[in-house]
Amino acid sequence: MSAKRDYYEVLGVGKEASKDEIKNTYRKLAMQYHPDRNKSPEAEEKFKEISEAYAVLSDDEKKVQYDQFGHAGIGQRYTEEDIFRGADFGDVFRNMGFGGFNSIFDTLFGGFGGRTRGPSSGQDLRFDADITLEQAAKGVTLKVDIPRTRQCETCRGSGAQAGTSPRTCTICNGTGQVQHVQSTGFARMVRIGTCSKCRGRGQIIDNPCKTCRGSGATAKTTMIDVKIPAGVDEGHRLRLREQGDVSLEGGRPGDLYVVIHVKPDSRFERDGDDIIHTIQINFPQATLGTEVEVPTIDGAAKLKIPAGTESGSFFRLRGKGMPRVEGYGRGDQLVRVKVRIPGKLTPKQKQLVQELAKEFDNVSDKKSSF
Repeated sequence: MSAKRDYYEVLGVGKEASKDEIKNTYRKLAMQYHPDRNKSPEAEEKFKEISEAYAVLSDDEKKVQYDQFGHAGIGQRYTEEDIFRGADFGDVFRNMGFGGFNSIFDTLFGGFGGRTRGPSSGQDLRFDADITLEQAAKGVTLKVDIPRTRQCETCRGSGAQAGTSPRTCTICNGTGQVQHVQSTGFARMVRIGTCSKCRGRGQIIDNPCKTCRGSGATAKTTMIDVKIPAGVDEGHRLRLREQGDVSLEGGRPGDLYVVIHVKPDSRFERDGDDIIHTIQINFPQATLGTEVEVPTIDGAAKLKIPAGTESGSFFRLRGKGMPRVEGYGRGDQLVRVKVRIPGKLTPKQKQLVQELAKEFDNVSDKKSSF
């Protein structure tokens, strides 16, 4: 299998392209490669390739992930269905004489990823988790309360009262969807929509359950464990499959997305997998050299400051940074040194500095005499 091409290359735009430029470029390419217009053997694959590139680059979150990690960042976080979910294809194809994007992919690929369409999944949920830098460095398991819909315990999700059963919808024959096919010149539009009679469930409930009022689901707050891996950074997103709302149409539950927020730490700055700590030393320490104790994620460590260190110098503690969340090893800790110059001096200190300055002048005069 050949490697995927760069999404920017596929659309022929630069990384600095605006959303409007990306949309307009995709619209032109879609007109060129749409299988209803282009009957060449490679048109379908080309159409899918440009559509995938547009779905990623038109989504702010996916675009950031792709710009940082490339195709690996997309493939590790999103299924094919996730990639296309949320893209405004309806707006792109409006007034172009084609059916909706989902119906196009149903016709070409039998649904996302080659799967046939079925009942809609439950609603995805989002939880924002605030953690400390130390928790981000070592990993942590959080116990969080998630309000979500669960299967009704009274009717066990059927939506019908005890002793009764739903009946199959005669309009959609239990599929929950209706299909409308319309031919307009060279284009054949296939529109698939939710059945208005059963509202997508495929069943009619004559005697609704009193607990859930026929929905088959009730609201419930559930405590779950969220395992946050070591090395996560601000904005990192975890996906917990089927931990979202239950589907009211009999599909799989939605997913729970946990978005990580790392609280600022007064001791450290973070730069990717590296962390930076700043220390201050006085002029004699910078001149003569010294040994200082500095904090690290793992505890205090000793650091030797060589004689003649200038303000703004950096020293590296290897392997004392953040773990690499999707790799091996750790980053480093950089120690930034600032030399502290006193604003006020005692009379004795002033005298000693003046004597030191004279010594420097004498040395300078001797060198210039040669």
